Amino acid sequence: MATVSTASLGKTLDAINDALFYQQRLTGTSRKELARWIAQRRGKPGSYAGMFAPTGEDLRNGVRVYTGEPVKSRAAISHILGQEACRALILLNVRDANVGQALQQATAGMLHRLEQAEDSGEVHGMYCCGICSVAYWRNVIAGGLDRNEERLAAGMAALRTHRTDDGRWRRFPFYYTLLALSEIDLSPALDEMRFAAALLERYVKKKVPGNRFSERRRVIAERILARC
Repeated sequence: MATVSTASLGKTLDAINDALFYQQRLTGTSRKELARWIAQRRGKPGSYAGMFAPTGEDLRNGVRVYTGEPVKSRAAISHILGQEACRALILLNVRDANVGQALQQATAGMLHRLEQAEDSGEVHGMYCCGICSVAYWRNVIAGGLDRNEERLAAGMAALRTHRTDDGRWRRFPFYYTLLALSEIDLSPALDEMRFAAALLERYVKKKVPGNRFSERRRVIAERILARC
């Protein structure tokens, strides 16, 4: 069951993501506890664009995204955890004034950054690097920020330009990218999943060390192959 890890925003989000990924039931009490703890980190020192701040442990030790790829730079940790925290609050769907206000303020802060980058008025498919872009997409997929379909369409167009000859993408972490793709209901996302399908078929046939990341990757691969 997902519980708050008071020492780490990253671990708390991982527990929430795990419950959502495996469709585990979260009680109303649990949802409120998780959402309120995340909300009180809004705008604290270390937050990116006024979103939700990592803890000292997160910044000292680095974090891993849900599929296991490591994040070590302070800016990336702050940005990715901020986007993932926004996504978590949207999906926890807790009716609480403080939680709602924190999410609204975090969203406004990130939209301000996007507006500065998108001074031409056209949305960007990427934000910063590949792994940061995927975190940004995951927030948008959940209904965060604005102009959601435009942002995702631009993201899929950008991702396509980074294809490599071996079924991967330059700059983009393979399984974290696939996790986001598996949640997008657009034909260009399905095209990218089909592009990676041959690698996924080989992965599900391999015997890999049993840990939470390899198990998550296997489930992602199986879900994508079922769609392809």
